[in-house]
Amino acid sequence: MQIEVVTLFPEMIRQALGFGIVGRAIERGLVQVGTEDPRAHTHDVHRTVDDRPYGGGPGMVLKPEPMAAAIDAAVARAPRGAPKVYLSAQGEPFSQRLAHELAAFDGLVLVAGRYEGVDERVIASRIDREVSLGDFVLSGGEVPALAVIDAVARLLPGVLGDARSSVEDSFSDGLLDWPHYTRPVQFEGRAVPAVLQQGNHADIRRWRLKQAVARTWRRRPDLIARGGLGREASELLNEFLEEERHGQHHSAD
Repeated sequence: MQIEVVTLFPEMIRQALGFGIVGRAIERGLVQVGTEDPRAHTHDVHRTVDDRPYGGGPGMVLKPEPMAAAIDAAVARAPRGAPKVYLSAQGEPFSQRLAHELAAFDGLVLVAGRYEGVDERVIASRIDREVSLGDFVLSGGEVPALAVIDAVARLLPGVLGDARSSVEDSFSDGLLDWPHYTRPVQFEGRAVPAVLQQGNHADIRRWRLKQAVARTWRRRPDLIARGGLGREASELLNEFLEEERHGQHHSAD
């Protein structure tokens, strides 16, 4: 996959992508990430990319000319049909579903805004969709762009060492992930659940699903309300709630 990022801070993108799973994917050629700096498309000695907003108010707005030119340059390098995504607090919430949707393309153009945002005419003429990380405000779109790259890249074939990892991630089936344990068996008086030590794969699968359902019900009931539960998951939730009523202990808190 080829990803192009339009950003005033290209080094921020390049340095952050030099680590971990995405860094290894780039080294192996599974993902290519380029950057385009709007300052390269200015024509004044100060390389001006922003100006005061019409109508008054605080802050500055990114000028249309350098932003449009930078997006056009990034699009020219990206594969044909690559979605143009503006990282914006006004955008649709980013989700695992959307990550899967974007991962189906051969390329992606991400536009990171700054200040009060980008001139609306650029969004209207060159952006396919706006995406937000959540209901909060950041200083710029670089951190959201990095989050999108990470979430999308791990879904690409060959990026993860075990393809099951992306399938079993939180939100992949509409549920949060189950608790994870490793050695030693005992740590500070807490033991790894016995079912995980016994090697019965059917029991382990059922335990994990039950923990995932219980954790989602406690922490993100909106996910269950929105997506519903399958028959087995619903039965396990009822079993968990029954245990709750009788005061039995569990690890999905």
